[in-house]
Amino acid sequence: MSKSDNPAPAGAQTQPGLSRVKNIIAVASGKGGVGKSTVSVNLAVALKRTGATVGLMDADIYGPSQPGMLGSRDARPDISSGHLKPINKYGIDFISMGLLVSDETPVIWRAPIAMKMIQQFIGSVTWGELDYLFIDLPPGTGDVKLTLAQQASLTGAIIVTTPQQVALGVAHKGLRMFQQVNVPIVGIIENMSGFTCEHCGKETAIFKEGGGKQMAEQLRVPYLGAIPLDTSIMNSGEEGVPVLNNGTDTTAAKAFISVAEAVRKNAESIMRVIAQTEPKKIQLSNEGNLMITWPDGHESVYTPHTLRISCPCASCIDEDTGKKTLDVDRVPLDIQITGYNPVGRYGVAIAFSDGHNTGIYIFDRLRGLCECDKCSKDKKQDSFTI
Repeated sequence: MSKSDNPAPAGAQTQPGLSRVKNIIAVASGKGGVGKSTVSVNLAVALKRTGATVGLMDADIYGPSQPGMLGSRDARPDISSGHLKPINKYGIDFISMGLLVSDETPVIWRAPIAMKMIQQFIGSVTWGELDYLFIDLPPGTGDVKLTLAQQASLTGAIIVTTPQQVALGVAHKGLRMFQQVNVPIVGIIENMSGFTCEHCGKETAIFKEGGGKQMAEQLRVPYLGAIPLDTSIMNSGEEGVPVLNNGTDTTAAKAFISVAEAVRKNAESIMRVIAQTEPKKIQLSNEGNLMITWPDGHESVYTPHTLRISCPCASCIDEDTGKKTLDVDRVPLDIQITGYNPVGRYGVAIAFSDGHNTGIYIFDRLRGLCECDKCSKDKKQDSFTI
């Protein structure tokens, strides 16, 4: 999808660093300590072994862990012309705040500064062509997740949880957050699912088991599989060597390979759906109208005035009642579009000459607002029929 060269609404970002990444997948959890970073590293390595090109972005600014897990604590990325070149280890390109500061240096930043670093990771890292980029998110449902959901063209999100109820409850909230911003769910992974004694072979559900699968069934989202509580996984993180680099015949390695295959299949399914709904091209006409070319070839036309009075933001629509609060009569007939930019893979943000720039127009809604001759005639016909 083409991106605008016009001034973008406040907060919007172009993504030159991610423009050649086929699948961008966020790996999230509601709470810390569920092994999300460990899962991210080993999924990346598992997909790399299939011949895919894979990258990894450590988006946990305050508690980065990927340099240690990939054995690169002392590595430093090259910086040239304002761009960061990711470190490559075990065939994985990765970037992390941990590569920019020493282990002894705490990151004591307020949220706006941390968000600027995330935006640098999105727009200024030379990722090049990748089949997959995994983004290892910090715990919670705060600014980082929202920023990435809106500024990175996410294929979808993976939710990592452990089987016990407290982790499942928080993971549920994290999953709902992605759904609310129209990010598809690639699936749920149950980590630390059962411990098998290497001496007697007995399996013990230390943190219970099956909770992740039950959660997936209840929420009607894919279940990607379970990763066991295994000492080899713990040791790999401590040694900075991914599990699969020590062999593929272990229980842990087989589990990651199986989950990675499920991720690949689900990501492909999501991208097929996206290809049917995401515009091929967005541009402004010489007359100042917004023009969108859809996957089926239909070319939609939108006048600035129609878009402005149809703004869906909380300033223009009451969130509780759905009633329009915007005084339409006060919107200038000659209002203009001053900028636009895609938001995630689900909509576009538009800025207007009256200074308003907080509206995000979902693609489904935009298709219904089309003012081209054919759609206008169809609407008149429908109105006449009713």
